[in-house]
Amino acid sequence: MNSGFLDTFLPYFQLPVTNPVLMFSIVLIVILLSPILLRKIRIPAVVGFIIAGIIVSPHGFNVLNKNAAIELFSTIGLLYIMFIAGIELDLKDFAKKKHKSLVFGALTFSIPILIGFPVCYYFLNYSLTTSILTASMFATHTLVAYPIASKYGVSKNEAVAVTVGGTILTDTTVLIILAIVMGSVKGGLNLMFWVRLIISLGVFTMIEFLLVPRVANWFFNRFQNDKTSHYIFVLVVVFLSAFLAQLSGIEPIVGAFAAGLALNPLVPHTSKLMTQIEFVGNAIFIPFFLISVGMMVDLSVLFRGYHALLIAGTLTVVALFGKWLSALITQKLYKYSKAQRGLIFGLSSSHAAATMAIILVGYKANIIDDNILNGTIILILVTCIVASFATEKASVKISQSDKEVNVLVLEEA
Repeated sequence: MNSGFLDTFLPYFQLPVTNPVLMFSIVLIVILLSPILLRKIRIPAVVGFIIAGIIVSPHGFNVLNKNAAIELFSTIGLLYIMFIAGIELDLKDFAKKKHKSLVFGALTFSIPILIGFPVCYYFLNYSLTTSILTASMFATHTLVAYPIASKYGVSKNEAVAVTVGGTILTDTTVLIILAIVMGSVKGGLNLMFWVRLIISLGVFTMIEFLLVPRVANWFFNRFQNDKTSHYIFVLVVVFLSAFLAQLSGIEPIVGAFAAGLALNPLVPHTSKLMTQIEFVGNAIFIPFFLISVGMMVDLSVLFRGYHALLIAGTLTVVALFGKWLSALITQKLYKYSKAQRGLIFGLSSSHAAATMAIILVGYKANIIDDNILNGTIILILVTCIVASFATEKASVKISQSDKEVNVLVLEEA
């Protein structure tokens, strides 16, 4: 009888856990406890979620597999980060400073590639195509640390607006480069390819910035008192926009950010709808994404011999140095403070989704080898940790500085 009793319950607790209810419960426990436990040793919650992902992953204690359900929530979390970045952006200030975003975008795109390509081609001795694709990966970044800036109330700082604008420019450009490289490998880089890409991008832009705001304005006015419907409508816009971007030949993250920009004037920053958007994202979707980033990390890569370690170390150093140099030049050009430079570096130095997308596509096409794939996974871990600490340190300084300025203004008044 005891044996039958155990046989009934043991399958639920075999690792990795496969029961969807228990899986979701474990992830929620991780989301609940990680910030609480790590706050005592001053580790940012973002880093805590990534470390937790490493621990529960198949490369850690094999508690969870990165299955379709985790992938779904991870994708939602990434899109949510980009959407919040777009909807929280101060568009009036951004319009005034858009040339600065273009300059930073150009710097954070070109400098990592100019450093990364010769390192891959001459130092690591990879082929031309492999070196181009790997170097383009250095130019990407994911706004993993954005929730930290938002938490400290500095998301409207000019440095954040410049970095977010630069993120879209550089990631979109890199992902177009990916499409071009893959087109050349497959022999499809012809006139039809360019015509299709230009037309699809034009149609996507018109839908997002002409049609979506009109439909959203009508919906919010027509169902003015139905706040739940407002939030569901916002989700529909975000994910349909991401899908339309994918149909246009660019990554869904660009569509999610465009949805944020399209809805930005219609959702006041102090509204109940904005509170709902931020609460659900910060409580569920974004932590899911960060945990899934940790689940990609395989620390055993560090013990696979000298060559694997050399490539992982080289890729990580190049990735961080390229972003740091871009932030430094931007600071000098526009006379930003050291804290603002730290904020730009922190927000732009983390590599995650776009980076992994590029490397996986290249790996499946036999352009990227195992060493670069594994080295990129280590790069993701290190850059996310560095970015989180840098962003938190800079955000605290800027937040304290803003409070001191407000106190002085009140005293003078």
